Amino acid sequence: MYEMNKEELWGILEQEECLLADGFDDAVIGVSYGPDQVAIYDIGKVVEILSEDMPHEDAVEFFEYNIAGTYLGPKTPMFVFTHGK
Repeated sequence: MYEMNKEELWGILEQEECLLADGFDDAVIGVSYGPDQVAIYDIGKVVEILSEDMPHEDAVEFFEYNIAGTYLGPKTPMFVFTHGK
């Protein structure tokens, strides 16, 4: 299995002109593979970051309505649920 380090990941995101969600760099877990590469974010980590400034339930609602529901074209980031190891 191929894994890339953070420097390689950010290089690809920049090279492919992927759109990024401001303030959520720590939630980036990868980049999609294929013709339209997009940044991939861990939903749990995004909600965790939002929860630093608001109650958890409000953070979930904010994510659902203000982040996940936004479409900015083919380079719009993808948000995924992950499972614990």
